[in-house]
Amino acid sequence: MRPIRRLEPAVILAVMGREMANFRTFWKSTVFTSTFEPVVYLLAFGLGLGTTLVADVDGVEYVQFVGTGLVATAVVFSSALPAMFGTFVKERFQRTYDAILAAPVDVEELVTAEMLWIGLRAAVFGCFPLLVTMFFGLDPEPTMLLVPVFAFVTALAFAAFGITVAASVAKIDQFNYVTTLVITPLFLVAGTFFPIEQLPHGLQVLAQFNPLYQLVELVRGACFGLDPVDALRFAGLLTLALVMWRLAINRMTKRLII
Repeated sequence: MRPIRRLEPAVILAVMGREMANFRTFWKSTVFTSTFEPVVYLLAFGLGLGTTLVADVDGVEYVQFVGTGLVATAVVFSSALPAMFGTFVKERFQRTYDAILAAPVDVEELVTAEMLWIGLRAAVFGCFPLLVTMFFGLDPEPTMLLVPVFAFVTALAFAAFGITVAASVAKIDQFNYVTTLVITPLFLVAGTFFPIEQLPHGLQVLAQFNPLYQLVELVRGACFGLDPVDALRFAGLLTLALVMWRLAINRMTKRLII
């Protein structure tokens, strides 16, 4: 007899398969939005500001500076928000998780499967801004193949964050506080549209702890040249994902079981 693992791959794949089957019903609108938004941002900021006010940043054309930074934007908005709203709706309104847990599935496997599915989606969507930027002059590099890996690990962290929030709030309206006070500041102080050196010293220090900033630096490193410090950035994102994974499991266990 084969011993049962703590995390059964077959169970995780089954839960992910359910999510994939559901995704097939609305993938067109999601893909359209993920593709169209980078084009709008590039036209508005990259070409608008890039041709009138800002020519380049640290020797990088502004349109390419913005395009590579938009990878982090695509990742956070396709991981944290779907995790928050999707988890809350499936747990509170649809009772999907109750049905799944009635099968031989535990909370740890459920959360892991949700994180992996959201992470895979976000990693794919995160590459769209990079592909769009290539039409604006960004030269392909072999190291760009690392971008989906960077995006996937970051998306895991934000997916776990979204699940944790969904398991902690009482009403769906409370997500507005999280979006306004957490996600939006992280998005604005990630170095996407301007280098963080333009910020006051105190905010520069805080920005160093912003996972989106670390992702932006990793993506730009993959596009324009990696640095040894990028290994530490990736290790930090991986550690964050692991910590948030355990926290998400803890919160969902309290919500669903205890």
